[in-house]
Amino acid sequence: MSRLRNSKKCYDVIRMGSQAFQGLCDILWRDGDLQDTQRATVEEQVGKFLHMLAHNQTTRTMSFFFCCSGETISRHFHNVLRSIIMLEDQFLRQPDGIQVPLEILQSSRFNLYFKDCIRALDGTHVRVKVSNEDALRYRGRKGYTTQNVLVACSFDLKFTYVLPGWEGTASDSRIIKSALIRNDNLKIPQGKYYLVDAGYMNRSRLIAPYRGVRYHLKEYSVRPLENAKKLFNLQHASLRTAIERAFGVLKKKFPIIASTTEPNYCVDTQNEIILACCILHNYLMGVDPDESLIAGCTAIERAFGVLKKRYPIISSTTEPNYCVDTQNEIILACCILHNYLMGVDPDESLITEFDEEVLHSHHEHMTPTPREDDEDARQGDIIRDSIASAMWQNYVQM
Repeated sequence: MSRLRNSKKCYDVIRMGSQAFQGLCDILWRDGDLQDTQRATVEEQVGKFLHMLAHNQTTRTMSFFFCCSGETISRHFHNVLRSIIMLEDQFLRQPDGIQVPLEILQSSRFNLYFKDCIRALDGTHVRVKVSNEDALRYRGRKGYTTQNVLVACSFDLKFTYVLPGWEGTASDSRIIKSALIRNDNLKIPQGKYYLVDAGYMNRSRLIAPYRGVRYHLKEYSVRPLENAKKLFNLQHASLRTAIERAFGVLKKKFPIIASTTEPNYCVDTQNEIILACCILHNYLMGVDPDESLIAGCTAIERAFGVLKKRYPIISSTTEPNYCVDTQNEIILACCILHNYLMGVDPDESLITEFDEEVLHSHHEHMTPTPREDDEDARQGDIIRDSIASAMWQNYVQM
């Protein structure tokens, strides 16, 4: 562990610098009741845990490299996991709505229109291991079993609410309804709202973009937008990208929740791992944010998206017709061709098409049955329309 604290490869091994690592160990000892065992210090237990998160390592692999039993590795892992979960109230704090987020307050683009917006909210799918009896409920559009995790984040990419555990087939609308009424509920202060994507119905506390209104990000820079709805959707998407960036950073830092392979833990432990990763993410965003990872999280997704659109041979879900070695060469060749074309013939329409698919990827519909939902929808439409109208008036006067 002393070598880890002093090593320049600390980032590669545990996804944080040596000072952040020591600070985390101190917090877990002080606030998380993590103690030295007879043969393992707090630092050793935390180091093992972080390495398993950062590299999706199994207990069997760790027991081989540390020359100890799988039971010992598992015990240390769960010791640290429980300790990190105890920090939830310290690092996952919901907003009280009193202060306008700095990213809105200090922005001329957002300050006039989104002062009552407190955070962004979305769901993300994480691979899950369940019994054969439960597999059908968890197997959604990705073709394998996942859980749908509801997450809210601030505009500086810190998570403020995390609700794991819902089966992969559960709709976003069903999950958000549960989140608002459960004991550990999502709190939305009076008169405030979250930004959500088109998968949610527009409500007074959940402001979604206009459905069926598409716009081209590239066009906006070269010619004026056509109407208030397109302008609103553009500004809405620009502010709401915080949640996508937060997901990107989280999954790149902790591949244990990004892998498509079946996990090695039961559902309850997987839920705790997701929560622990979000807590660690918030801790690191405060003391060791890794700016290069933050800057690259959206660019890499766009590059992959354009690559797979240009060459469907590497994006098809059907079984390939080539051996592994040939497939590897095909992937490499596609990347080389992609780079060549981005320099001489980038195909802006293809890039725009992918950007639009990302922004308009969710189109599930809620069925508002209670009468109060109808009234809430009308209030949501009034809020959204008033923002769009104010934006448009200022836009046409520029």
